[in-house]
Amino acid sequence: MKPRKIKRFSSIANARINPKGFHPSQIKFHVLLLPLTLIMLLPILFIFSHAFKPLDELFAYPPRFFVSNPTFQNFIDLFAKMGNSGIPVTRYLFNSILITVLTVAATIIVSTTAAFALSKKRFKLKNVLFTINTLALMFVPIAVSIPRFLVIEKLDLIDNFLVHILPGLAMPVGLFLLKQFMDQIPDAMIEAAQMDGATDVQIYWKIILPLIKPAIATIAILAFQASWNNADTSAMYLNQESLKTFAYYLSTLTTTTTGNTVAGQGLAAASSLIMFLPNLIIFVVLQSQVMNTMSHSGIK
Repeated sequence: MKPRKIKRFSSIANARINPKGFHPSQIKFHVLLLPLTLIMLLPILFIFSHAFKPLDELFAYPPRFFVSNPTFQNFIDLFAKMGNSGIPVTRYLFNSILITVLTVAATIIVSTTAAFALSKKRFKLKNVLFTINTLALMFVPIAVSIPRFLVIEKLDLIDNFLVHILPGLAMPVGLFLLKQFMDQIPDAMIEAAQMDGATDVQIYWKIILPLIKPAIATIAILAFQASWNNADTSAMYLNQESLKTFAYYLSTLTTTTTGNTVAGQGLAAASSLIMFLPNLIIFVVLQSQVMNTMSHSGIK
């Protein structure tokens, strides 16, 4: 086949398979995906709409999805309650930000190094350890709450700031995803680096990490959501109010401080939106990397 024909055939194939711009062949996908996209957007729209509902609409029957008379009163009441707190709200917010940053960074380090060992190193019990990690995916957090409490008590982490961080480093789904992602990196690349005199640290830092950026972004999102939204740790393991998180503070502010669970629904709606926004922002920023993780892995 002549080079000109090969080039023309390649351009036609690319246009049909994955065109860069709009192509009529994409219409069938838009017809199918747009309704699904609208359905998936409904929970996000509800969170925003619910936060601006006045009290009568929050308890309207039948329930209304969209707000009819939007108001900022829920946020005004929420910030007023924050101002009456014995401990500054900034303390809770600082705790949450610091805990989230440290947890995400430490989780990425622990998960990537463990996945590198399980994927590219040879040692005894390697398959057993990965099987144990896979089995851990079966257990929801509530199922291991008692064993976790006993372990934390034995480690003397009760009323310790590290109790927010150390238990979160064990992320079975993160290790599983990273290990599967690294498996698709050719072993020949690692062997070539070893022949050139590269150490394991150099291979990990200069070869592995740059190639698994999409998976790292996915793990960062999962670790961020788990840490930022975590209020159970403050409730179960901490007695000092100054060590507790913003998520815990908002959860108690909307119930105990009002003395009225009905009036607290407006505060709860506003606080839910405040807690949701950071999750939405980080996902929007990293969503392209997440899509790369889900669609393909390794080296092309």
